[in-house]
Amino acid sequence: MHQGYATPQGTARLASRFPQSNGFYRKIQSLQLSTLGIGTYLGAMDEATDTSYARAITTAVEGGINCIDTSLNYRNQHSELAIGAALEALFRTGQAQRDELLICTKAGYLVPGAVPNGVLAPEDVVGNMHSLAPVFLEDQLERSRRNLGLATIDVFYLHNPETQLRFVPQEEFHRRMLAGFEACERFAAEGRIRNYGTATWDGYRQPNQLALAELEKLARQAGGVDHHFRFIQLPFNLAMLEGLTNGTAPFAHQLGISVIASASLLQSRLTSGLPEQLAQALVGPTTDAARAIQFTRSAPHVDIALVGMSRPEHVRENLSAAAYPPLDETSFLKLFGK
Repeated sequence: MHQGYATPQGTARLASRFPQSNGFYRKIQSLQLSTLGIGTYLGAMDEATDTSYARAITTAVEGGINCIDTSLNYRNQHSELAIGAALEALFRTGQAQRDELLICTKAGYLVPGAVPNGVLAPEDVVGNMHSLAPVFLEDQLERSRRNLGLATIDVFYLHNPETQLRFVPQEEFHRRMLAGFEACERFAAEGRIRNYGTATWDGYRQPNQLALAELEKLARQAGGVDHHFRFIQLPFNLAMLEGLTNGTAPFAHQLGISVIASASLLQSRLTSGLPEQLAQALVGPTTDAARAIQFTRSAPHVDIALVGMSRPEHVRENLSAAAYPPLDETSFLKLFGK
C-alpha cells in the first residue's frame, strides 16, 4: 500500500503546477483542492469500463483535478480497483504524489462478494442491504484500502445513513451513528483514515431525515472538539437546490464541515437544453455542461462540485469550466434569485 495522505504542502504543490487556474483551487480543511472533482458511480462492470475509468482518472489528475470520489459499492468494487490501478501508474511515473490527492470512499451498503462472514447479526442489517455496525465498517474500510492500494483514506463516508431511518426509530439511529462515529475516530487515530463524513442523497434534502446539528453533537461525543467529522456530501445542482435553500451548506461551514456537491450534472441530464437566460448569466463557459458545473462550484459554502466522468474526453470537456473563475457570491445570489 502507498503510504501518506493529502497534505497542505502536497496539494499546494499540485496547484502550483497550474498557475493560471483562475480560482480553480480552494482552501478546504487546510488543503488546496480543485473545485471540480471526479466521481466514479456509473458504468458497466466490465474490463473496458475499468480501463476507461483508469484513463479518465489519469486525465483528471494531469488536468489539475485532485479530488477523487468513489465507493466500495460503485460498480461492485470495480471503480475502486480502477482508481487503484490509475494511482499506481501515476505514482510510479511521478506524474503525481500521494500527498497531492484527496481520495474519498464510502461504506454502508452490502456489496455482493464483499460481505464479511459470521460477523453481522441480523439486527445489524436493515432492509437486507445496509449496515452501520462498526465491525462491518471496519471490514469495508480494509477492502477499500486494498482496492485503492492506499494505507490511508483521506475521507471515509458513511454512505446514505438515512437509509436506516426507514427501519429503526430516531433514538436507535442515533445510537448506531454514535457507534459508527466512534469507530471512525478509532480509524483516524490508527492512521487508516484522515477524516470521515456522511455521503447522502435525501439525508440533508428531505425533512425528518438527518439533522446536521445532532450529527455534529454525536461527533463531539465520539471524538471531542477535535473530532474528524469534517465532510458532508449531498446533491446540489440546477435542479436540486435544497442544500442551499434549507441552510445546510451555510450551517455546515459554521461547524467547520466542508460541503461536497454530488450529481452536479444530475447524471448527464443537465448537459443540454439549459435556458438561454442561464447561458447569458454564466458568462464564459460555452457548453451547458460547463455552465452547470460553474453554477454548482460557484454556490456559496459549496466547496467542490463532483462530476461522474468515465472517459478522458468527458474530463477534458468538463475541465473547460476551469478556465473561468467561480462567480462571486453577489453575482451568484443574483442569478440564484432568478
